[in-house]
Order: sequence, then C-alpha cells, then structure tokens
Amino acid sequence: MTEPTDTPVFAPRYPVAPGSDFTTVPFGQTPSQTVGPYLHIGLTWADGPDVVPAGTDGIIDISVGVVDGDRTPMSDVMIETWQADAVGRFEHPDDPRGSASSTPTGFRGFGRAVADSTGTAVVHTVKPGALPAENGAVEAPHINLGIFARGLLERLVTRIYFPDETVANAADPVLASLDERSRTKLIARATATGYHLDVVLQDSDPDGDETPFFDL
Repeated sequence: MTEPTDTPVFAPRYPVAPGSDFTTVPFGQTPSQTVGPYLHIGLTWADGPDVVPAGTDGIIDISVGVVDGDRTPMSDVMIETWQADAVGRFEHPDDPRGSASSTPTGFRGFGRAVADSTGTAVVHTVKPGALPAENGAVEAPHINLGIFARGLLERLVTRIYFPDETVANAADPVLASLDERSRTKLIARATATGYHLDVVLQDSDPDGDETPFFDL
C-alpha cells in the first residue's frame, strides 16, 4: 500500500529543545482558575501563617472569618497577608525610603493560611506601623488581605484596619475614599489575642454586608 503524501505534520504547541524539560520550557501565561479544594496541593506550607517567629515580642493573631453570599462559612478558603513591619518599613528595594532591616528580627511581611471548618484563617504577626502616602498623606496601620476560594477566578483584595487607631484611620486616604458604612467593614475588632475581621464575599443588596474589595 502506498503511504499518503499529504499526511499532516503536527508541531508541538511549545518548542522543545534538547536537554530541556517541563521546568525550562516557556509555557506562557496560564488562564485564571478557581483555587477550589486544590489549595492543599502545593499551596500550603508548615510555617505559612507565621509572619514572625513564635515568641516574638508584640506577636498578635490576625483571624479572618469568611462567609459566602448565603452566609455559610467557607472552609476551603486560603488567605494571604502582606504588610509593613512594626515601624512601617519594608525590607525591599521598592520601598521609596530605601530598604531597611525588618523590625522585629525575623519578620517577613507575608503570610498564608487556610481556613478551618468555621471558615476562619489565622496568621501570627505584629501590628504594622503607619506608611507615607502621596501628597504628604499618611496611611493608617493596616494589613493587605488577599482571599482565594471556590468560584473565584481572581483573588479578592481588601484591607484590615485596627479599631484602636481612630485618629490615623480618620486621616487614611484609602478609608476616606469609602462611605462611612464601607469603612466600618474594614476595621477589625479586638480579641483576647489580637484582632478579627469578618469578610462577606457577596450580598445582593448594594447596601448590605458585602466587604469592600479593591480593583488592582
């Protein structure tokens, strides 16, 4: 039998070079997808919730409780936090004031934690200092919060402010951009070991309980 002469030739979607493997092939940007129940595969690590080492002076617990639009606690949520250190500095060259050694020692700025059966995730950190903002303004002490969960193709981003920073909160330019009711949704409440923020992912009522999220 004669072989056909017009047999199509299929090239690989991504170029393969001799000696390369999946760690070196430039796969390109992958599409967004929900973290769902898969966050336990490769996204968690043992000290993820520890922004500072255990026993650090001034250590506090920051707990975040997440509920969906039906007010059902979400046990498959992962949170990430990012913050300045205790004196409002970043050990990073992008800090416009210049990189500075972290206070306290061992502070890393970033935390990652998974919610328990009650929809609550906890990180162990220190209260951040205030930050300079544009036009001479000052941002009140706050923690940036990212939320990953089932049904979310993109993380949700918001902030955690502190109830004992009344004067600083009143002057914060981000809080000032929100109406009074929305501002209160970003201010945590004090607990025996730190602070807690309740997060509502959805509310059909525009004046309801949905947490303000930021478009980055």
